Amino acid sequence: MNRRLDAGRTLRTPVRVRRFSPAERWAHRGTAVLMGVCVLTAAFLYIPVFAQLVGRRALVVAVHRWTGLALPVPVLAGLASRALRADLGLLNRFGPHDRRWLRAALRRDRRPSSRPAGKFNAGQKLYAAWSAGATLVMLGTGLMMWFTGLTPLVWRTSATFVHDWLALTLGIVLAGHIGMALGDPEARRGMRTGSVGRDWAEQEHPLWRPSSDR
Repeated sequence: MNRRLDAGRTLRTPVRVRRFSPAERWAHRGTAVLMGVCVLTAAFLYIPVFAQLVGRRALVVAVHRWTGLALPVPVLAGLASRALRADLGLLNRFGPHDRRWLRAALRRDRRPSSRPAGKFNAGQKLYAAWSAGATLVMLGTGLMMWFTGLTPLVWRTSATFVHDWLALTLGIVLAGHIGMALGDPEARRGMRTGSVGRDWAEQEHPLWRPSSDR
């Protein structure tokens, strides 16, 4: 009897598939930590209510600058991973199914058949592209604000305007990204452990053909 129960439990055990390599997960975690510090220090620098809580403004400025400068490091270090390079290639490639996914998203059509996606859906691809571009712009404008003697005043004024407003936009987009992640426990599990349930993969990413994790 016990053997039959054990066999039944084995048959009902969800099959998991590999989604992210350790290098990819660490690159994501490192970027998330650095971005979080950048956003937090920016809040202490620009929001008066938070600024009053900090007595050492110069220290906050230094942390913000060096953290922003280090922001690309996790991804650059992760480029040594073949899996990360392969996924970056997938993120940079849009196909007809991505246009279908976006149209369904705009119509708020949540049927899986209306949202075909490979390993990454169109929303994730747009977020990755926008985040990478925004990070580079933030880095460039931040350097112009930091090294004031290298650029004319009009450049630094423009850089400050772009940096501040893009930072606000980035904070809003990050909040949306975190909100989406909180609403999908299996996606979070995939980034935390590297694997996801095959049922979830087939429903959310039907065009993805992963290999079994076990």
